[in-house]
Amino acid sequence: MEKNNNTETSFKDKWEQNQDLAFSETLREGSEVQNWILNRNGWATKKELKQFLSDKRSILDAGCGNGRVTALLRECSDSTTPVTGIDLVAFDVAANNLKKYENVKTHKADLLEDNSRFGKFDFIYCQEVLHHTNDPEKSFKNLVNNNLAEKGCIAIYVYRKKAPVREFVDDYIRDNIKGLSYEDATKVCDQITELGKVLSDMKIKVKVPNVDVLKIEAGEYDLQRFIYHFFMKCFWSNDLSFVNNSAINYDWYHPQNCERYELEEIREWFNNAGLKITHEFADPYGITMQGIHRNK
Repeated sequence: MEKNNNTETSFKDKWEQNQDLAFSETLREGSEVQNWILNRNGWATKKELKQFLSDKRSILDAGCGNGRVTALLRECSDSTTPVTGIDLVAFDVAANNLKKYENVKTHKADLLEDNSRFGKFDFIYCQEVLHHTNDPEKSFKNLVNNNLAEKGCIAIYVYRKKAPVREFVDDYIRDNIKGLSYEDATKVCDQITELGKVLSDMKIKVKVPNVDVLKIEAGEYDLQRFIYHFFMKCFWSNDLSFVNNSAINYDWYHPQNCERYELEEIREWFNNAGLKITHEFADPYGITMQGIHRNK
């Protein structure tokens, strides 16, 4: 995959045009967005996240975007615990969204650089970010080596390799819109979003057999989710506005840096970094993994 491409501009445009994207839903108790964040990390409820963070004395949201998860971490941690958010292109958007919160700071930072100036952290949250950097494993190692405290925990989420037809269609669309402006790329993503909405509104369940060659797993699926899992990302959530749904599809299709991984590859990252895996979860979309220093 070509590096040094449109990814930085792509995300800068996304966050400047959608500053409150999924922010309130991330904080709303029981929302689909919040549950997705919590559950993939092994927390059934917000209360369980609070319990996990209760002994953390410093928290880093690495690649904080507009600060939505930074806010969730702030609300679920002790008020005396400093929470830091870093981002290459949206740190100022996050700062504006987080201005009502105390003991929160945001900074401009590139995960590929030495960010030891920010200190060591008991908990590092770096999710939906690494796969968009020019060197995801190096970015991960930088966080572990420069920012993870001796007894700290790091939690990451990266995209998973998907069914072959979906991989082909996703890359086909990405290749066709990567050179478009935000406005023109959004027009394409609006059509994809409309498809997702139409499929979702049908409320049709389909029961399918195993199709091993296409990596289709037998089971009963909502029609929109069946297409979404195995053929193309046409995201739709009734909890979000059409504009926000389209921005999520843009987030997937426009940035050229969009690496995908197998579970064993991410396990190897942790092993190579000297980390013991304490939690892992893989769904059709991504891989979530947490770890601590192996000798702890």
